[in-house]
Amino acid sequence: MKLGVLGTGTVGRTIATKLVDLGHEVTMGSRTADNEDAAEWAADAGRTAAHGTFADAASFGELVVNCTAGAGSLDALRAAGEENLAGKVLLDVANPLDFSQGMPPSLFVSNTDSLGEQIQRALPDARVVKALNTMNREVMVDPARIPGDHNVFVCGDDEAAKGDVRALLQSFGWPEGSIIDLGGLSSARGTESYLPLWLRLMGALGTGDFNIKVVR
Repeated sequence: MKLGVLGTGTVGRTIATKLVDLGHEVTMGSRTADNEDAAEWAADAGRTAAHGTFADAASFGELVVNCTAGAGSLDALRAAGEENLAGKVLLDVANPLDFSQGMPPSLFVSNTDSLGEQIQRALPDARVVKALNTMNREVMVDPARIPGDHNVFVCGDDEAAKGDVRALLQSFGWPEGSIIDLGGLSSARGTESYLPLWLRLMGALGTGDFNIKVVR
C-alpha cells in the first residue's frame, strides 16, 4: 500500500518506519522538499521510503497519516492540498497542545470542539479518523511494550474509513478486541482532553511506557 506521512518529528518518523517495515511504500512530507530530517529518514529506511513536500506525501498516499504538531496541523494540511486528500482516509494522531505558557501545556481547543473536527471541517472531502493520540509513539506501533491487554481508541464519521484504520492498527500489533470505537469524530474531544492527564502520569511514573485499559 502507498502511504503518506505528514510530519518529520519523532512521531512521524516512528510511524513511517513501522509502515516501511510492514512492507508499505511511504513518502514523508514536510514544508520543504529538502528537509534534512526527512531526507535522513528516507535514506535510512530503504528503497520503499521517499520524502518530499506535504503535497507530495498527500498526493502519493492512498491513506495519509497526520503526525504534525497540533498547533501547525491545519496549516500543514492546507499545504498538503485539499484536492490531494479528497476521498482519502486521513488518520489524525495530533493533539491540540498549547506550549505558549510553558510546561505542562494546555489545550488550545477543548470541550465543545476538537482538533480532529477542525481538520474535518477544513477538509470536508477527506475521511478523518482520530486514533493513537492517547499514547507515546513507541506504544503506537508496538503495543507489546506494555504487558497485558490495553486499549486504543478510534473515532470518525466514516465507518469504512474507521475500518481501514482498524486494519492498520491490527497490522501494528493491536488485537481486534483492544480497539474501541468511540463513534463519531466529536469523540475526539474526549481523547484529546486526556492529554493533560497523560502528561501528568508520565511525570509521576517517569516513563511514557504506559496506557489505558478499560475494565468492565
